[in-house]
Amino acid sequence: MAVAQLFNPRSIALVGATDKSGWSISTLLNLRTHGFTGEVYLVNPRGGVVHGEPAHRSLSEVPGPVDLAYVMVPTTAVLPVLREGAAAGVTSYVVLTAGFGEAGEEGARMEAEIAAFARDNGLTVLGPNGNGFINAAAGITPYGLPIPSPLLRGSVGVVLQSGALASSVLGFAQARNVGVSLLTSMGNESALTVTDVVDYLVDDPATRAIALFLESVRDPGEFSRVARRALLAGKPIVALKIGRSGLASRTAQAHTGALVGDDNVIDAAFRGLGVIRVRSLEDLIITAGLLAEVGPLPGPRLGVVTPSGGASEIIADRAEDEGLELPPFAPETAARLERIVPAFGTVQNPLDVTGYVLVDRTLLARALEAVTADPGIDAVVLLSEPPRLAPAHPAPVLAAYAASAKQIAGSPLPVVVMGNALVDVTEFGRAVQEETGFPHVVGGIEHGMQAIGAAVRWSEARRAALAAPVAERPVSGDGVSGDTVAEAAVFGGAVPAEAASASGVWAEHRAAALLSAAGIPVVPSEQAYEEEAAVAAAGRFGYPVVLKASAEGLGHKSDIGGVRLGLTGPEEVRSAYREIVAAVRTAPGAGHAGGAVGVLVQPQRRGGVELLVGVVRDPGWGLTLAVGLGGVWVEVLRDTALRLLPVDAREVRRALGELRGVRLLEGARGAEPADLDAVAAVVARVAAYAQALGPRLEALEINPLLVAGSRVEALDALVTWRE
Repeated sequence: MAVAQLFNPRSIALVGATDKSGWSISTLLNLRTHGFTGEVYLVNPRGGVVHGEPAHRSLSEVPGPVDLAYVMVPTTAVLPVLREGAAAGVTSYVVLTAGFGEAGEEGARMEAEIAAFARDNGLTVLGPNGNGFINAAAGITPYGLPIPSPLLRGSVGVVLQSGALASSVLGFAQARNVGVSLLTSMGNESALTVTDVVDYLVDDPATRAIALFLESVRDPGEFSRVARRALLAGKPIVALKIGRSGLASRTAQAHTGALVGDDNVIDAAFRGLGVIRVRSLEDLIITAGLLAEVGPLPGPRLGVVTPSGGASEIIADRAEDEGLELPPFAPETAARLERIVPAFGTVQNPLDVTGYVLVDRTLLARALEAVTADPGIDAVVLLSEPPRLAPAHPAPVLAAYAASAKQIAGSPLPVVVMGNALVDVTEFGRAVQEETGFPHVVGGIEHGMQAIGAAVRWSEARRAALAAPVAERPVSGDGVSGDTVAEAAVFGGAVPAEAASASGVWAEHRAAALLSAAGIPVVPSEQAYEEEAAVAAAGRFGYPVVLKASAEGLGHKSDIGGVRLGLTGPEEVRSAYREIVAAVRTAPGAGHAGGAVGVLVQPQRRGGVELLVGVVRDPGWGLTLAVGLGGVWVEVLRDTALRLLPVDAREVRRALGELRGVRLLEGARGAEPADLDAVAAVVARVAAYAQALGPRLEALEINPLLVAGSRVEALDALVTWRE
């Protein structure tokens, strides 16, 4: 698909141009006033004069070559226009017309015809039901809504799955002095997709950061591919993905299914791909604007220079929220600052140089010079803003901002300039920035600190990707990873042949045997179908013991009273056996009345921390790992970290560190700390084995995985296969 040709036409035909349409009026006005120098042809079946210019009756009557047809005809006339255009050699189209897939079954049928025709004839079609695009870098603006002036050219590429929000996004970007390279309203994506445009932007020299508004990720495999390309190319992707409401669980049996909702999987996928996820349009533009300006940041250690004590405190709070560090200044830096800051000030990080900046105009610059030389700082935040109102004599203002711009440009560390509040950059402020080269100013402490935190996380993801390149992992429609074959080879005979045709639920006795064969530590157990057999097994293990219900397809045993803990003698075992078997046979809907029902006998384990380790197959993104606090409280606490597979032990270790309950593992209140490296190794092996089990695996869950010091042991397991 010739995406570059679509976005860079030398001649454009407005098909369906009419004085009665605001879309037609706006599109022509945009082309005439925002820098397009090529030919613009107006096409109307009646001919005559449209918008004060002569109109041609059809594309075939246009006297010169047409690189792009901007189509505004009725729904039923779109396909005939494409047919005529293809015959005339036109290969690129923007279809503004609505009434297709979004309008119902008949519209979907017509849209499918358009997509098929485009595919069969090698056409590049943006839309239908989209406003078009603004190639600000090249001054090409076939866009159906008014474009505010001035159109700011910059290095943020914006791709939107919403036509209605496009103008609002553009207006906010201009209000914050964030220039765009390309803005695209995707429409229905019948032919050209978001990932096609991102692919183009990764290669576009005018684009340094990419901002996405996503209603859905239509092809996770393609999205993963282009996101990895962008990360390795050093082009950050910032995404506002809507639709965060929880949906149904993936499987009825596994706890993990209730924890791995669609939106949580998106979070995990974006994190693994280095895509920055934001929650508002403001953060979308502010974060992309910052990254386009400063690029990668060396690390999370910030030095902060402000003229406000209150702002310093807000910044300190928000830095903690974002996982950013504000280390003490090095002794030599502190000594230098003591000679700069007024006696009534305090030398600390964040640094408040005080309101004395109104008396000593060099104070802020001298403090900034000292902090940027600190060896323990990765980047510096300078609280400053462009001027809002033009003074009677602007020359001193321009000189001051020019000097500051020169100092920041020559700094040995990246300097992020941030304003106090999210306000528009005025015309005078924009003029000062343009004339003096004063850098981009991040809008407001709240959004600014979030953007800096996101920039640091993206920079870490990029460094990791460059240090250990990850091979592209194809993901098919059912989420099957390309690593499955390789993982199966690693585990060899541990992968049972029946995994290829397994179905239904494997309860604990079968699931535990499966895991044990793969080298995953599992608590020993014996199956018993008679009271005395249970007593004999308990005697071999030694008391106390645990009895658990055992029946084919039985999932959550505790829900039906199928678990007895801390049994200390033969009579307790006999009594527990009878109660468990009765509970299973009489459980509503259990379906075990006529089947074999027995118990598993296990030694009682005490102490330690119980974790959940689960793998669930997402239909789009594939196998997803959940690790968190487990036991009977797993769905109440919901303290879980997610990762898309594959993962290694280092990534699992990072996931464990994200848990709110990680202090329990670290030995809170004098408890024995867990060997987190040993835990991570076991969890990574579970994840790899889940991949090796092949495409029929729906879910694999260990709950709990008991962690006590260096002992890591699965106490219960469940495997669900696809029917």
